[in-house]
Amino acid sequence: MERHFHQELEALKSNIVRMATLAEEAIADAMRAVAERSPAIAQQVLEREQQINSFEITNDHAVVDLLALQQPVASDLRLILAALKINNDLERIGDHAVNLAESAISVAGRPPLDVRTEIPRMSQLALQMLREAIDGFIHNTPAQARGVLEKDDLMDSLNRKTINDLVDVIRTQPNAVDQALELVRISRNLERVADLATNIAEEVVFVAEAHIVKHQADKDGNRP
Repeated sequence: MERHFHQELEALKSNIVRMATLAEEAIADAMRAVAERSPAIAQQVLEREQQINSFEITNDHAVVDLLALQQPVASDLRLILAALKINNDLERIGDHAVNLAESAISVAGRPPLDVRTEIPRMSQLALQMLREAIDGFIHNTPAQARGVLEKDDLMDSLNRKTINDLVDVIRTQPNAVDQALELVRISRNLERVADLATNIAEEVVFVAEAHIVKHQADKDGNRP
């Protein structure tokens, strides 16, 4: 019975990792569609969304079975509870990839705005945070997860700067309003992906240390 339980637990963990790979690829491809102004690449992201959704359903069922039939305790219980939350976070990241792909389609037929934003840097940072959070989950390395938490403030700062720059464009270039608003949408979606990667990193710390770090930043804004 114990061997069967651990096989099911490993299968759940493996599926979470496979789902994370799909989510990471979706974000990367959506942002490549934005950069290359390619509706074809964006359409591929939209068509692959169902794969991520299917993993979410499969993982949900696996969690219910493990909790109902195996009655796990201690670190195994923490892992299952964390997997449930990470599963939801990854599905939401897939939704943000869809949003980004839709924005890519929207801006594809228009000339690029004559403005520099932090969006390329935000894209790289969001993907890095997601990758490191999942690596922390795979290898059970809370130190790596804490590194993700430390990057969240930088992402927030880049998002604020990008939105401020685009507000200036909206004020001064009336003909560019629609495209500027799409770029605002892209920036906000990337910021949300980083938030979700941060959530995943928090769950990695919870599994490894039985310590909840969510909502526990100190008065100076530093995380424990």
